[in-house]
Formats: sequence, structure tokens, C-alpha cells
Amino acid sequence: MKNDQEHPAVATSPDGDPWLLTPGPLTTSPTVKQAMLHDYGSRDSHFIDINNRICRRLTQIVNGHKTHVCVPVQGSGTFVVEAMLITFIPRSGKVLLLVNGAYGKRMVEICSIHERAYTILETTEDLPVDTDELGRQLAADPGITHVAVVHCETTSGILNPIETVAKVTAEHRRSLLIDAMSSFGVLPLDTSNTPFNAVVASSNKCLEGSPGMGFCICDSETLKKSSGNSDTLVLDLYSQWKAMERNGQWRFTPPTHTILALGQALTEFDAEGGVAGRGRRYRRNCETLVSGMRTLGFKTLLPDALQAPIIVTFLTPADPNFQFDGFYEGLRKRGYIIYPGKLTVSDSFRIGCIGHIFEDQVLGLLDAIRDTLGVMNVSNCGP
Repeated sequence: MKNDQEHPAVATSPDGDPWLLTPGPLTTSPTVKQAMLHDYGSRDSHFIDINNRICRRLTQIVNGHKTHVCVPVQGSGTFVVEAMLITFIPRSGKVLLLVNGAYGKRMVEICSIHERAYTILETTEDLPVDTDELGRQLAADPGITHVAVVHCETTSGILNPIETVAKVTAEHRRSLLIDAMSSFGVLPLDTSNTPFNAVVASSNKCLEGSPGMGFCICDSETLKKSSGNSDTLVLDLYSQWKAMERNGQWRFTPPTHTILALGQALTEFDAEGGVAGRGRRYRRNCETLVSGMRTLGFKTLLPDALQAPIIVTFLTPADPNFQFDGFYEGLRKRGYIIYPGKLTVSDSFRIGCIGHIFEDQVLGLLDAIRDTLGVMNVSNCGP
């Protein structure tokens, strides 16, 4: 007979899929999946109404419904990050990029490809962006017109001090562009205390819709002045906005099923209590995960004060029996998907706290980790 270690218990979501504890794609609710079981034409009045409702609600989440507009874009989150940078930074402009991880570096790559002038203020992946140095650089270089920053850098899981970044940027009268891909809908972001010109996020991540659509919430006056800035056809937010203002329709084929899923996801977001309610669940997930992993002997990259409740980076154990690929496969066989590390400062792996998962799934993961470590004969989980 085979023993239990050879035939481990397998956890599955209500739809029979493994639980995704990653930075995305993420586990979605059965009702969000069910919302996609319909076909709509892009000119259908009901579909246009859903689009309008989604855009209104997204601006309300950041208290921007009186001053900002929402412009949706097809594609993954990086599509709309690129759209934001090339729409709002004119060829005569210059952006200061705050970098402390892979997604800040991706903005550097975007600006380089599109030949936008930029300078970089970089800190290591385990440190937040330096707001004191931000102020000094803005004071020293009047040519800087924009500042761009990642709210939660999922390379490490670190939370950047977005309110202070916004305050310093506003004091120096520069424009602020925010990548809130992994934080939108769960970490507070309010135009009244965090002034920004544009923020981007996606249908996936903390809103718990399906991947396939990004969106930019931007100051309407800033958007009106951006005509002609973009050097692409499909990623021109100004042209997308103008087209949708005319007839409510997307310029190109919209991701209809993704939009239907997001409409349902926002209904569930509101039922959970919006930013406060969803943030409460994710923080509980994160606290349970970190506590359980530390009990097993793992060490987190970040101290608790810098850790966002989005994704947690754990340092790779020094035990020679620990190999990430085997660890990953052991957890996958038990119904849990985690993510490899993306650090340059240390070997690591990452476990997400977001998506349609709850404390029970985190506790189940911890049991699966304990079992997998036993099979691997790993006794020391410290770095």
C-alpha cells in the first residue's frame, strides 16, 4: 500500500482548481466565473451600461469621482502602466522614477523604449523609497516634470510611503503617477490626502476579477492636456477616453467577459465592505501566514512595519535538502500554488495573501508546507 505522503490530501477551490497564493493571476469566486458565461456585443446598451457603472465605481474607490475619470485599456497591468507613462509624460518632459524592485525597473524600461527622459532614485528591494532624497532631487532639478512610483512593490511585498511621496511631489509642484497594481482596492488611496495625476491598476489582483483589463484613474484636466503625447495607437489614453466619451464604446474589441467578471467582482467587493473590509481579510491572511511560517522557522525578508498585506517574501532555507522546485511541486500536488522569488539581494520565494482566499486556506497551506518539508527531510528552515 502507498502511504499518505505518497498520496497527499489535495485541497481545491469550489471549482476544483488549486488555490493560487501568488501575485496574480489569483483565485476568483465561483460567482465571478459564472458572470463570464454570457456573450455581449460591444455596442450592446446593457454592456455599455456595465462599463459606465464600473468606471464610476472605480473612481469612487479613490474618492476621485468629482475630479478624475477612469479610462480602461485591454491587456495585463503592464499595458496600462505603459499607457500611463507615455500618455502623461510628454516628449519634452522628464520623469523621476522611484525604484525598489522589478516593477520600478520595468518603468525604466518603458521610458527608455519610448525615449522619455528620466532619472532614477533607487533603493534596495528591502527598503522603501527615500522621500527625503526625493525632495532633494526635485529641488535640485527643475527639469523634472513627473514622479512615478509603485505603491506596493511585489518583488518583495514592501509598502512604499505613498502619502509622503504625494506630499513631497505636490510641494514641488510636479505631477505624480502611481502604479497601484497590487494595492488598489485594499490599501487606502484617497485623492483628498494623496494627490495624484494618475493611478493605474487592473481587473485582477485585489478587486478579484479576472485578468485582461487595466484601468487608469486620472485627473480630467491633466488628461485633456495629454493629447498628442502618446507615440502608440492602442495605448493612447487620451484617444481611448475621447472615443468612449462620444458613444461609450471601446475603440477596439473590448475584453467583454473580463468586464462582466469585474462588474460582479465589484458587487462582491462592496458587499465585503470595500477597501476596509477587504483590507481586513487580507491583513488576517497575512498575519496568519507570517505567524505560521515563523513558527516553522522561516524568516521574512521584511520587518512587519514595512510589510504590505499583499504578498510575503520568505528567505530560502539554508538546509541542503531544501530545493525550491521540489517544494513548489510538493505544494502543487497538495492543491496550493506559490511563487518563486524575484530578489537580487537574496534567495527567496513568495506567498500571496490576496484573491478569493480566507484564513482557512492559509491554515491549509501551512499544513501542506509542514507535510512537504517532512517529505523533503528539511529540518532547518532558517536562512
